[in-house]
Amino acid sequence: MINVNEFKPGITFEDEGNIYVVLTAQHSKQGRGQANVKAKVKNLRTGSTTLKSYTGGDKVQKAHIEKKPMDYLYNDGSNIILMDQESFEQIEIDVKKVEWELNFLTEGMKILVRQYQNEILDIEIPINIELKVINAPDAVKGNTTTNPQKKVIVETGYELEVPMFIKEGETIIVSSETGKYGGKSSK
Repeated sequence: MINVNEFKPGITFEDEGNIYVVLTAQHSKQGRGQANVKAKVKNLRTGSTTLKSYTGGDKVQKAHIEKKPMDYLYNDGSNIILMDQESFEQIEIDVKKVEWELNFLTEGMKILVRQYQNEILDIEIPINIELKVINAPDAVKGNTTTNPQKKVIVETGYELEVPMFIKEGETIIVSSETGKYGGKSSK
């Protein structure tokens, strides 16, 4: 059991039959009253994010999540296909569980699959991902007010804003948490 006062990002727990991971936790205490804990949590089964409130001192069941390294192979339209790095066994995960992550997955990428009692919950991808720019319009001369940006498309089909100097064919770093440009790759 975990005391909700110990909530911090990354802690996984079971509540009302669902598995959650804490994204943010805020503790507050007013006067003589009991402390309250408000946590922004992600349901690992559905992928939805909600705000949960607990009274200080409440306890929830810890969920022991196993993370298994796998390679991303391909997307067949309804599932993504992954391969276990040790046994070479292939598994499928419904694309609905990994909609956001699909924007950053490239063939052969090393990822972690989160499992709870042999139930596949979702995947965990690196925070900074190197992606090749496949479509970038030329910079327009004179369009340099403050921090000029342009939209580009990377190899996964994801569209994002980058500085004007980024050209087609270059490799950039994209944050998988925010989906924003993180810098030019050294490749």
